[in-house]
Amino acid sequence: MSVQEGKTRFSTVMSQEKLKPWISGVLWAAAIYNLAWGAIVVLFPMQPFRCASMQPPNYPELWQCIGMMVGVYGVGYAIAASNPVRHWSIILVGLLGKIFGPIGFIHAAWRGSLPWKAGWVIVTNDLIWWLPFVAVLWACRSSIQSTTVK
Repeated sequence: MSVQEGKTRFSTVMSQEKLKPWISGVLWAAAIYNLAWGAIVVLFPMQPFRCASMQPPNYPELWQCIGMMVGVYGVGYAIAASNPVRHWSIILVGLLGKIFGPIGFIHAAWRGSLPWKAGWVIVTNDLIWWLPFVAVLWACRSSIQSTTVK
C-alpha cells in the first residue's frame, strides 16, 4: 500500500466515524424499500397495474426487468449503508436515477405514451428520496472535507 492509499483509507475511516447514525438509517430504509418493491414487481408484475386500475403492459418481462433494476439499487444502498463515505458514489448514482426517472416519466406522460396516473410510482420510488439522499451526500462531503489528511 502506498502512502497516499494509506492516507485515503485513514481519511475514509475517520470521516465515517463522524457521520450521524440517521445516515445509515436512511440508506437501510432505501435498501429495504427498493428490495421489497423490486421483488413484488418481479414476482407479481401485473399487481401494480391492477391496483392502479391501469391496462397491464403487453410485455410484463420489461416491467419485471425494471423491478430487477430497482432491487439491485437496493443491494447498492445496503452496501452504502455500511460505509456511506466510502460508497458515496453508489448514493450519487441512486440520486441521479431518482432525478432522471421522473424526467423520463413526465416526458412520456406529456406525449401520451404513459397515463398520468402511473405517476404514483414516481412519488414513492423517486421523489420522496430526493431530500434524504441529498442530505446524505452533503453529510458525506462535509465529513470527508473535515478529515482530509494533508
